[in-house]
Amino acid sequence: MGWFWADSTTANAPPTISTSGATPPPECPMHNASAQRPSFPPRNATQPTPSGSCPVRAPNEPISSTNPSTMSKLNPLNYMPSNLSQSRDHRQTIHLPTERETSSIPRGDNDSNWEYPSPQQMYNAMLRKGYDDTPEDAVESMVAVHNFLNEGAWAEIINWERRFSRGLGYGWQACQRGEEGFQENADRIAHPRDVVAPKLLRFQGRPNEMTPKARILDFMGRMYPAKFSSEPPFDRHDWYVQRQTVEGQTKEIRYVIDYYSAPPEPTGEPVFYLDVRPAVDGPTAAVERMMRWGGDIWYRASGAKAREMTAA
Repeated sequence: MGWFWADSTTANAPPTISTSGATPPPECPMHNASAQRPSFPPRNATQPTPSGSCPVRAPNEPISSTNPSTMSKLNPLNYMPSNLSQSRDHRQTIHLPTERETSSIPRGDNDSNWEYPSPQQMYNAMLRKGYDDTPEDAVESMVAVHNFLNEGAWAEIINWERRFSRGLGYGWQACQRGEEGFQENADRIAHPRDVVAPKLLRFQGRPNEMTPKARILDFMGRMYPAKFSSEPPFDRHDWYVQRQTVEGQTKEIRYVIDYYSAPPEPTGEPVFYLDVRPAVDGPTAAVERMMRWGGDIWYRASGAKAREMTAA
């Protein structure tokens, strides 16, 4: 999941994706909660990065070794192979489109938006990562789900930035009436024209590393299955976002994203839940999380909404 690509090509028009009540295509076998999870073969072994060396190289930095490390072959913006081929693989039996869609997510290194991989690139990437039994006829649906989830994740990041890009004081004004109060007064509290749009600098998929929150929820699900889900997230991403403050300064904010599968709709359509929040890399991020979640809980638990309705 989350494979944007740093090498630009001719961009198509950005897709229109609704993040409210929309669901990805139901035919994707990788994300259909009612389908059996595919069994992937073991990934190929990779050469470890030498101790003490920097794992991310500049795009134009020469490689001194005749046998470059695995990390040096990857794009430092997304940790994926650079210039992944659009060519048809010799094991491929059906045609896959090579057209790529442009996302709504601005890049941090130029004025364009990130591009999503084509179905052919997605298929080649999965083969390169050792997933040799990927069903070819499901790749297009997989790309559609991939794009849908990334657009939803970015929409959640925008919601965080609208609250806190202008500082903690302004963030508390946006959070003290809870989630519902913010949505009702979003234009007055944090109008988009007053907030410089954030940009995605880079990202990294970390599916085998559970976040602390995911570990806690997984433990609670095992202890109290009636109240908490015991299904762990099927993916985890770290997105590094450029925030511009009202003073004109730029900051790098790391967001963590846990991707969960939820029970399908009665119609059989799959449902997904994204848990998006700033990583606790410092006290500011911790306060932002406490403000947003604590403000919503207090607003509902204290009866503030009922008092406001009575006063009106």
